[in-house]
Amino acid sequence: PRLVTGGVVIGGEPILYCDPPAVPTVLQFLRDHSGTRCKQLVDVTAIDIPSRDKRFELAYQLLSIDHNSRIRVKTMVGGHEGSDGVPTSTSIFSSANWLEREVWDMYGVFFSGHPDLRRILTDYGFQGHPMRKDFPLSGFVEVRYDTTKGRVVTEPLELAQEFRQFDLLSPWQGK
Repeated sequence: PRLVTGGVVIGGEPILYCDPPAVPTVLQFLRDHSGTRCKQLVDVTAIDIPSRDKRFELAYQLLSIDHNSRIRVKTMVGGHEGSDGVPTSTSIFSSANWLEREVWDMYGVFFSGHPDLRRILTDYGFQGHPMRKDFPLSGFVEVRYDTTKGRVVTEPLELAQEFRQFDLLSPWQGK
């Protein structure tokens, strides 16, 4: 079966597109093939575009020290509750363990088969995923130090004034 669904070269660096179930196979091929030898997974990140049905674009950044080149593998995933997500690549690259945990924590993209998929950057009781575009700018809770209790306390957020939307149009220019 054809695993790579598309590709493009931007700035001299190739970008390969594939479906989520094919990600581990493509990554293993790029690691093991003598023409690529991408032995290092540098980063896994996501881009949130809520207007799409598959709102998250996952990008795997690979580095080949032997060939002094980089390859990016991208896939699209929905990120909705109950979604299968993307199969983990921790058996291919050990660095994927923490990188996938970071994407899970910040964006909520599920990695099926991950050995330890839990929060890594936010508190264990944190609600939501802060890098999603639909996450409120002010958050849900306020964390502050209470001098009377002598410890850090978490309280529901109270805004002193209504949140305002600005249209950023200049009053001196015509609309």
